[in-house]
Parts: sequence; structure tokens; C-alpha cells
Amino acid sequence: MDVAEIILVTGGARSGKSAFAERRVAAMAEQVGYIATAQAWDEEMRLRIEIHQQRRPAGWQTYEAPRQAASVLTKAAFETKAILFDCLTMFVTNCMCQKDFPLDPEDGQRYIAKETEALLRAAQQAPCPVVFVTNEVGLGIVPDNAMSRAFRDYAGWVNQQVASQAQQVFLVVSGLAVDVRRLAEAE
Repeated sequence: MDVAEIILVTGGARSGKSAFAERRVAAMAEQVGYIATAQAWDEEMRLRIEIHQQRRPAGWQTYEAPRQAASVLTKAAFETKAILFDCLTMFVTNCMCQKDFPLDPEDGQRYIAKETEALLRAAQQAPCPVVFVTNEVGLGIVPDNAMSRAFRDYAGWVNQQVASQAQQVFLVVSGLAVDVRRLAEAE
């Protein structure tokens, strides 16, 4: 079996990464499955979600995945022709908010690695391309508390894990996408 095409799009907040990923996946297929991981816990997040919803073509099928992201991705992959998963950093947040999420950072890393492996397996088995969006959160100041530092670390490890399996990796800065895989040193 051929390996499914996996694309990772990363960048900072408001860098244009989601819009770039939306254009990319729209060029792949008309029948797109949009996997939404965000939850509207407050007004600011509700507005962000609304902006994303308004920007998407009406024909795209939305799949809510605050939990069980791997099984939602599998379902969407067999009902559509391309997947946009937005985003991996919310996926990390959702993992950290689970009742059974371990308090020990090393156990937390193992927990999130296991969830990410399941998500990647689902993407690799998908009969269509999968585009993951994520935030590059490790470029700023060191967070002032342990939970925020753990989140930053978990997000960085998840990004590395997905990038290692992606055929294409793009970094979006100020609305411009840079093909990181092409620029990367030989591994």
C-alpha cells in the first residue's frame, strides 16, 4: 500500500498558516473533510472559530474532534477526498485537558506521543491526502509556569513527530509559505 500524503503547515499565531492550508487542500479536492479540534471555551475563541467557519467553502464537511482525533480522522478520510486537520496544538491542549492526563511531565510526554502515534497511523492509512496545521510555539520567551512550559514542549515534540512523517512541511511567516522540507539539511 502506498503511504498517504501527509503535509504539515506550521507558523506563529496569525501568520496565515490556516488560510494557506485551506488554499492548499482546496486545490487537492472539492470534497474536503475539515477536522476541527478547537472548543469555544470563551468569547475570543468563539470568534476565532467563527472566522475559520466563514472562510471555509460551504461544501466542506466539518468533523468535530476535541477528543478521539484519530478515529475522527479515519472516518473523515473515508467520506471525503482530502483532509484538513486544524490544529495539532489544540490537539495537544485537548490531550492535556483529559481527566486521565498524567501530572508527571515524562508520563505526559508518553501519553501525548501515544495519541500522536495513533493520529499519524490514521493519517498514513488514509486513502486521501491529510494536511495538518500547527503552531510553532517555541520561538518566543520561556513561559513563566510549569504547565505552559510543558505545553510548549509537548507541542514541539508533536510537531517534530508529524514533520518526520510528512512529505511536505511549510512554515508560514507573514502570510508567506516557505517549503521547509526542501530547505532542510539531508537527514
